[in-house]
Amino acid sequence: MQRFVAAIDQGTTSSRCIVFDRSGRIAGLAQREHEQLFPRPGWVEHDAGTIWTNTEFVIGAALEDAGASASDIAAVGVTNQRETTVVWDRTTGEPIANAIVWQDTRTAALCDRLGGEFGAGRYADRTGLPLSTYFSGPKLRWLLDNVSSARDRAEAGELCFGTMDSWILWQLTGQHITDVTNASRTMLMDLHTLQWDSEICADFDIPVSMLPQIRSSSEVYAEIATGPLAGVPVAGILGDQQAATFGQACLLPGEAKNTYGTGNFMLLNTGTTPVFSKHGLLTTVCYRLGDEPAVYALEGSIAVTGSLVQWLRDNLGIVDSAAEIESLAETVDDNGGTYIVPAFSGLFAPRWRPDARGVITGLTRFVTKAHLARAVLEATAFQTREVIDAMRADAKSEELGVELTTLKVDGGMVANELLMQFQADILDVPVVCPVITETTALGAAYAAGLAVGYWGGTEEIRANWSEDKAWEPTMSAADRDRLYREWNKAVERTYGWAD
Repeated sequence: MQRFVAAIDQGTTSSRCIVFDRSGRIAGLAQREHEQLFPRPGWVEHDAGTIWTNTEFVIGAALEDAGASASDIAAVGVTNQRETTVVWDRTTGEPIANAIVWQDTRTAALCDRLGGEFGAGRYADRTGLPLSTYFSGPKLRWLLDNVSSARDRAEAGELCFGTMDSWILWQLTGQHITDVTNASRTMLMDLHTLQWDSEICADFDIPVSMLPQIRSSSEVYAEIATGPLAGVPVAGILGDQQAATFGQACLLPGEAKNTYGTGNFMLLNTGTTPVFSKHGLLTTVCYRLGDEPAVYALEGSIAVTGSLVQWLRDNLGIVDSAAEIESLAETVDDNGGTYIVPAFSGLFAPRWRPDARGVITGLTRFVTKAHLARAVLEATAFQTREVIDAMRADAKSEELGVELTTLKVDGGMVANELLMQFQADILDVPVVCPVITETTALGAAYAAGLAVGYWGGTEEIRANWSEDKAWEPTMSAADRDRLYREWNKAVERTYGWAD
């Protein structure tokens, strides 16, 4: 039997391939960053061709790192930055423009027009999503309206739309496919039927012929046609946050995880019935295994967390590397009264304020760069608290009987001990990190491995999960309440900046 499963993790800042063994341990890994393109304020783009070139490179490099060949790989899973939108020529495979990244805000006015008299919630009962610049449907409409001859070519059946999973799968296999988790982030899929909604597509003026076929998250889609993995089946697709939820073994209603990456994304498994939020959260497909019923989740999406550290490094030059921020922040006891609200792309869950822009509040002559570093880290924890409060409120109103007693965490920022301790303090619950922190890639590997029988069932996934470290809350209730109250005052100062 084959020794490994491979996962392709196409993320916001880099593309990776990781080779996993049966216990979920990493046998080989390769990663390559790609450029973030900012052609105008609020615009964020990627070169999809470069991303595919990087993906090809990391596949070969990861296999080499593992000392493996295609014959050692049982299956390949794909996970991806979710709402990032690419359109390409069905014949040549060439993108018609740069991919529009999930953080991009150019569709704000378009979203207002699409909402009309109904507002941002126009399609929420079918899609689980508010009309927002975040999602793929408005980005696709923008490309059709603004790229020369794109609409004519789309209506003639010459163009394909996809999120990055579809783009990678097309390059690997020639098939135009997505899974239910990625489709649920487009605003074009009905959460109940798990099919494209022809009425919404018509409202968005998007030809259905452009859209990929929607499949489950765990099944054999096609074999890879060329390259070092030729002949290996692609058998799993999950959007990155759903993949991390699966990799964290959050397989029962009430289990939640938070991923600390470019942004933060918290998902709460709600079982096989979609729960529609009354408190600013998204309803999304968590995963679907083959022909089994889909499992749904409530999600809180935070646009700017890890990228705020990058901003402190790259734009302000306060630190030379992301790792330095913790040691700098540790030189002060608190934030000195300073709060940074990183509403660079507006505010996502649970506030959904596209008019918000970032602010730094509470500045005095006392404040140093160390206080700013600490405020950057604390902003991540405060935004996570907002999402958890909304999840608790939804769980209570829907009588789910769900109470978050611990928070499973993963992602690059988990290595920051100061942040993790502050997160436990501001939430007043333990924060727990698993031994294998590459949970996004691991989740995609699990989905692929389950489809081909490499793992026998989800109980093996649960058995693989083990705790590496936990942070217990130590902050007094009075301090917690004061800090959170001041944070909310700071957030309110961000409103109304963008017309």
